[in-house]
Amino acid sequence: MSYSLQLYTLRNAIQEDLPGTIRKVAEIGFTQVEPYNFVATATELGAALKENGLTAPSGHAPLLSQDQDEIFAAAKDLGISTVIDPYLPAEHWQTAEDIQATAAKLNAAAKKGAEYGIRVGYHNHAWELESTIEGRTALEYFADLLDPELVLEVDTYWVAVGGQDPVDILAKLGDRVKFIHIKDGPLNTDTKAQQPAGQGKIAVWDVIGAAKSLEVGVVEFDDYSGDIFDGIAQSLAYLNTGANAEANEGARA
Repeated sequence: MSYSLQLYTLRNAIQEDLPGTIRKVAEIGFTQVEPYNFVATATELGAALKENGLTAPSGHAPLLSQDQDEIFAAAKDLGISTVIDPYLPAEHWQTAEDIQATAAKLNAAAKKGAEYGIRVGYHNHAWELESTIEGRTALEYFADLLDPELVLEVDTYWVAVGGQDPVDILAKLGDRVKFIHIKDGPLNTDTKAQQPAGQGKIAVWDVIGAAKSLEVGVVEFDDYSGDIFDGIAQSLAYLNTGANAEANEGARA
């Protein structure tokens, strides 16, 4: 399992200086990133990633509202192998019929993605966990409607804000989960209150351990009251320290 950084975390810095921001990300120690809005920035972003030796295994793009061919072509140019739809508002998650319609659209997007050699996924917020369909969370109901090749990126913080236990939800979603968003904080909707990994109320290592088919853990802040570069550096240091401790424990065993 490796770590990546969702570049939305640094959206303000990226607007001011994309190449310089990507350079800082590499200097902090990240080797992978998860771009957002990458169709608009593909040329400049691609050059910055190449210059700094970074790769982008996954990326966020609004597959259900924008030109899919354009998205998949840009993803292929950037080496993104999984394109994740990042957001569908709460009104889409209140009825079985609406969720079925969304799943059908995402299944169709996945077929188009496959023509480009690209996998498709979906990323949740809190409302997919707050809504209940036939006795289960809307996210679980949705997952069962997806074609086998589709994946989920579970935002473990928003699962908890939505009133569910991330460890439990990850266990229920099983092998479908290939990515998680790692973030921490007081478990409320005040995004400015989010904290570096290990400093809030999320049991980070329990969450990571519960995702049995995890490929990439993606560090993200929706917002932050401190210096954001310091915040991501603290998160990565915490994750690397924990990973090293686990490796040492395994070696002793």
